[in-house]
Amino acid sequence: MSNGLKRELGLFSATALVVANMVGTGIFTTSGFIMAELGDPRALILCWICGGLFALCGALCYGELGARFPRAGGEYVFLKECLGRPVGFLSGWISLIVGFSAPIAAASMAFATYFFQTFAIPSGNEGFVFSMSGIPLVTLSPLTLTAIGVIVLFSLIHYHSLHVGSRVQNGLTLFKIILVVVFIGAGLFMGNGSADHFAVTATTAWSSEKFAVALIFVSFAYSGWNAAAYLGDEIVDPQKNIPISLFAGTVIVMILYVLLNVVYLYALSPEAMQGIMEIGAKSAKSLFGRGISRLFSGAVALGLLSVLSAMILTGPRIYYAMSRDRLFFQIFGRLDANRNTPAKSIFLQAAIAIMMVVSASFDSLLLYIGLTLSLFAMLAVIGLMRVRRQSPLSGGSYRTFGYPFTPLLFILGNLWIIFFSIKSRPITALFSLGTIGLGIAAYLYFTCRYHPEDESAVVGGTANTESQPLL
Repeated sequence: MSNGLKRELGLFSATALVVANMVGTGIFTTSGFIMAELGDPRALILCWICGGLFALCGALCYGELGARFPRAGGEYVFLKECLGRPVGFLSGWISLIVGFSAPIAAASMAFATYFFQTFAIPSGNEGFVFSMSGIPLVTLSPLTLTAIGVIVLFSLIHYHSLHVGSRVQNGLTLFKIILVVVFIGAGLFMGNGSADHFAVTATTAWSSEKFAVALIFVSFAYSGWNAAAYLGDEIVDPQKNIPISLFAGTVIVMILYVLLNVVYLYALSPEAMQGIMEIGAKSAKSLFGRGISRLFSGAVALGLLSVLSAMILTGPRIYYAMSRDRLFFQIFGRLDANRNTPAKSIFLQAAIAIMMVVSASFDSLLLYIGLTLSLFAMLAVIGLMRVRRQSPLSGGSYRTFGYPFTPLLFILGNLWIIFFSIKSRPITALFSLGTIGLGIAAYLYFTCRYHPEDESAVVGGTANTESQPLL
C-alpha cells in the first residue's frame, strides 16, 4: 500500500488503461476537421503518423518520470517535483477543468448521440431550456439526461472499488479494440470503397500553419498516452510497468489510428470527409449500407464507454494528490473508509462534467483542450531534462530511449504546434491563458489558506480514509 492506495493494477491493466484513454471520441470525430484543414489524403495520413510519433516521444519520456516518481497524480507530481509547486498546481488545475471533466462530458454526449442513432431516436435537444438574454444556459433533454446517467453510473462503479472498476475497464477496452480491428479488416477487404480516393490531391497547397493546426486535432485524439502515469501508487512494480505500459499502449493506438484513417479514406472521398464530425458512422454507411451503419453506431457507443470509464478512473487521482499536498480542499484528499477509493474526488469530477453537459457545446473546446494540454505535457518533458541534470538515475532504472533527442523532438514539435495554433486561433489562446490565470489565483488562495509549515503533516503520508483524514 502507498499513501493509502493499493497496488492492484498489473501490466495488462495499465496498458489497457492507456489504450482506453486514447481510443475514444477523437478518432471517431476529428479526421473530417483535419481534412478540412489540409484537403489532401496523403497529408492526412502523414499528420496522424507525426502525431503518433510525438505521442510516442512523450510516452518514452513519461516512462522515466513515472519510474522516478511512482505516485498518484501524473503530471501534477512530475511538474511539482521537477519545476516546483506552482507549476505542478497549474497542471492539476488544468487537468480538473480541461484534462478530464470536459472530455468526460464530451464522451458522454458522444455516447448518447451514437446510442440514439442506433435505435433511430431523434437526438435533437428538445426539452427544457433555461435561457438568459436569449443565451441558453441549461438544457435538459433526453440526450443530456442519458449523458448524465452514464457519468453517474461509471462514477459509482469506480467509487465501488479499483478491483471492480479495472475489470469493467479491461472488458470495455478489449471490446473496443476488437471493434476497431474488425472495422479495419471488414472495411478494407469487404467494404464498398475506392482506392482512387488516395490519389486525390489538394486543390490548394497546405501550409505549415494548417498542418500545425491539424496536429492539434490529432493531439486531442492521441491524448491519454500518459494515463498510466496518473496511477503510480496503484500499479504493481511501477518502475518497470509504467514505462512498458505507456510505450506499448501508445504504439498499439498509433497503428490502429493510421489504419482507421486509411479505412476512412477508402470509404469517403476527401471532399465528402471535410468538416464531418461523425466520420466513423458516415464511413460505415458508405462501406456497408445503412443497416450496418446503425450496428456500428451501437458498437461505437459501447466503445466510448471505455474512454469515459478510463477518464473517470484516472482524473480523481490528481485532485487526491493535490489535496494531500495542501494545494486543494482537504475533503478531496480523503479515501472512502470502506472502498479505499478517492470518492470525493470522483464525485467532484462527475459534478463538473455534468454541469458541462447541461450548459455547453464541446465542438469549440477541441482546440482549446488540445492546445492547453500540449503546453503542460511539454513542460513536464522540460522538467525531465532539468531533473536529469540535477539527480541522475541509479543503475537499472528505466531511462528515456534516445535521450536527449527524444525529449527535444517532443518539445520542439509541441512548440511548433502551439506557435502556429496561437497565430491561427488567437481566441483559443486567450481562453487557455484565462484558464491558467484562474489557476494562478487559485494557487495563491490555497498557499494562503495552508501555510508552508503545514506541509510536514503530509510528508511521509499515512493512509487517509473517511474515518482517518490525512489533512
